[in-house]
Amino acid sequence: MGITKEEKQLLIEQFGKKANDSGSPEVQIAIFTRRIQHMTEHLKRNKKDFVTERSLLKLVGKRKRLLQYLKEKDIERYREVIKNLNLRK
Repeated sequence: MGITKEEKQLLIEQFGKKANDSGSPEVQIAIFTRRIQHMTEHLKRNKKDFVTERSLLKLVGKRKRLLQYLKEKDIERYREVIKNLNLRK
């Protein structure tokens, strides 16, 4: 089971600019982060699930590219997302 509609809507409200803003980089990064957390928990229980492991690596790459885009585009928004999601130390 992945991310639920309620969780997704909550992330959109928290990180989006408008109520239905699901396309902004901040919202996409937040959704990817939640999915990554879910997949990580799944892999802790199912160590030999290599399909999920590959999907997790692809998702981490997508999030990394979005973070790089946001960093180049607007450093303040990048710093805010990093702080709110506790991604970097």
